[in-house]
Amino acid sequence: MKKLVERFFDYVKFDTQSDELTNMTPSTPGQMVFAEHLRDELEALGLKDISLDDNGYLMATLPSNLPVGVSVPTVGFIAHLDTSPDMSGKHVSPRIVNQYPGGDIVLNEKENVVLSPGQFPELNDYIGQDLIVTDGTTLLGADDKAGIAEIISAVDYLIQHPEIKHGDVRIAFNPDEEIGLGAHKFDVERFGADWAYTMDGGEVGELEFENFNAAVAKVSFVGRNVHPGYAKHKMVNSMRIANQFVIMLPRWETPEHTEDYEGFYHLVSMEGTVEKTVLTYIIRDHDRDRFERRKKELEHLARKINHEFPDCCSIEIKDQYYNMREKIEPVMHIVDIAEEAMRLAGVEPKVQPIRGGTDGAQLSFKGLPCPNIFAGGLNFHGRYEFVPVQSMEKAEKVIIEIIKLVGKK
Repeated sequence: MKKLVERFFDYVKFDTQSDELTNMTPSTPGQMVFAEHLRDELEALGLKDISLDDNGYLMATLPSNLPVGVSVPTVGFIAHLDTSPDMSGKHVSPRIVNQYPGGDIVLNEKENVVLSPGQFPELNDYIGQDLIVTDGTTLLGADDKAGIAEIISAVDYLIQHPEIKHGDVRIAFNPDEEIGLGAHKFDVERFGADWAYTMDGGEVGELEFENFNAAVAKVSFVGRNVHPGYAKHKMVNSMRIANQFVIMLPRWETPEHTEDYEGFYHLVSMEGTVEKTVLTYIIRDHDRDRFERRKKELEHLARKINHEFPDCCSIEIKDQYYNMREKIEPVMHIVDIAEEAMRLAGVEPKVQPIRGGTDGAQLSFKGLPCPNIFAGGLNFHGRYEFVPVQSMEKAEKVIIEIIKLVGKK
């Protein structure tokens, strides 16, 4: 599997952090540079129908090698080009901890950055495996360059083994997933797959076809500022009113108190002065009815504030994405195929809900059913990110097995 690891090491050298403030697609130039590099690699492999549009969406086809007249569904595989804005992805310098013996891994001695099973107990699940880690100064980029490396390596393997029969396979790499825009300009019709899988999950075995329903809410409060020495019955402090709003929400329905299918309200930012304060919340719930009730609860609390402080509070709520389960359930065979492929690859499927969202959620609502499969990495978006080589190898095998199973249909 040397090519797989070599590809991954090559890919993480590209600085592809996305940026939600640029209002461009792709949001950063490094993503297009990386896409052009991948386009050249796909051309060298001999893929067909390769296209890279001005927005950084790269697509290609591994043509069917089935006998003329034999038709099977076209399956797709998708991964994203960008890395998280949460931490620098520039000058990534990965290394391999061969046959991890357990215990602490010193990532950066100078800055005392240590990857420890005391803080990350999942490390104990990978004793004896080869772990790709950071140098402690950047994220790694396994989210989602591991997925890209796995997809291309799987396609390369099939090209090298023409005795494995398969139908048309479409692959795509898109920008700006980390800022929620990866699927916005994805041309589903041009992609032309019957269904697809995003290779964007975490640990081995993850298979996800449920995700949060998601919305963002901006709650604004208007106050009145006067000299504090003469403020009685005159001053209206918007920050204090905003604080009153915050404590009116259920204390236990927050990210730090929820798991599995439990939804939450998450206060992500608070900016304020006496005269104006803005709270930004994200709202999450797997159940659509509870999701709608959560939005109504915020509106209800805004009305209560306005009853006490007339015309003080305004609220704007915008839906972001929905639970793809409602689009996957009518075509559950695509989940069954992924489960069977995992078992054939020696992986026990772990079907679980995503406590977040993927490009696949939005693509499913655009007409491309798209469950999510593990890419193998852990501790995404920070300096403690790592990916076991063996997990990447298994993800590549799962892709190959899916393609083989669809080819037999």
